[in-house]
Amino acid sequence: MRLAGFKSGSRRDFLAQAGVAASVTAHAQSRPAAVDSALPQIGILLSTYTTGTYEQRLEEAKAHGLTCVQVSMGNAGLPEMPDEMPAGLPARFRREAASRGIRIGSVQGTFNMCHPDAEHRRTGLRRLRVLAEAFPQMAIHICTGTRNPSSMWRPHPENNSAQAWRDMAACVREAVEIARQSKNVLAFEPEVNNIVDSARKARQLLDEIGSPYLKVTMDAANLFPAGTLPRMKEILEEAFALVGKDIVLAHAKDLDHDGDAGHKAAGEGVLDYGLYMRLLRAHRFNGPLLLHGLSRAQVPGCVAFLRAKLASARG
Repeated sequence: MRLAGFKSGSRRDFLAQAGVAASVTAHAQSRPAAVDSALPQIGILLSTYTTGTYEQRLEEAKAHGLTCVQVSMGNAGLPEMPDEMPAGLPARFRREAASRGIRIGSVQGTFNMCHPDAEHRRTGLRRLRVLAEAFPQMAIHICTGTRNPSSMWRPHPENNSAQAWRDMAACVREAVEIARQSKNVLAFEPEVNNIVDSARKARQLLDEIGSPYLKVTMDAANLFPAGTLPRMKEILEEAFALVGKDIVLAHAKDLDHDGDAGHKAAGEGVLDYGLYMRLLRAHRFNGPLLLHGLSRAQVPGCVAFLRAKLASARG
């Protein structure tokens, strides 16, 4: 499948050229690009920078002109969902980001909320409370999960069972109560391999829980079951019609086939980014637009690609 308006290879050529240009100017960027409050703020999952201290990773994000990040406790050498929070770490995270003009847009708080073992879910909730109390009033990215006991990102035949939904919804309800107490917003994404595998099920969960502390992370590359890529426009427009008003985070990556979550860097696959950015703008989304699923070397080209697509969407 090829995107309308692109000749063969043109997008790859654009990314390559943009990456070279961005690399040449990276050292001249002393601060992130000026923020336009009407547009999504381009950021990154800080774990994309796989080595270095938390501060060094922030420096890389700043050098790439990024204005927001999603942080993980792994960025400080801890488990992503720790059992306890070291004194001073949340303040350090906030202070070091702010000193570089970078906003912490979200905190990673994923665990398998549909795991078949109830004790696994209880442990996840306990650790979520640790994060929420350490980072009050922040968005926390969560995962509705799967019955697959070995990976919350892989499918399982029992994901469509009524019991799986009940277990997941009960876990989400408890998580939302934790969030309410710390004034966090929990953001889950409809993801083709998870129990909430579509925008329709995302709408169902939002309506069932009925809380202002539960919102959506939109990742357009994760919405396509097997055989549905030819219906890309229809699926994206339906997704935004169903949950567009509840989106608080957006992800930027790509896909080259359906039937799985996207695993390509933004601009390296077949996702209609022109449509994706127009839909975000139509729903007045101006929150974090977070790159992930890319290497450190791909960051400059992907940032340039997103900036160009946002500028086109703005008209």
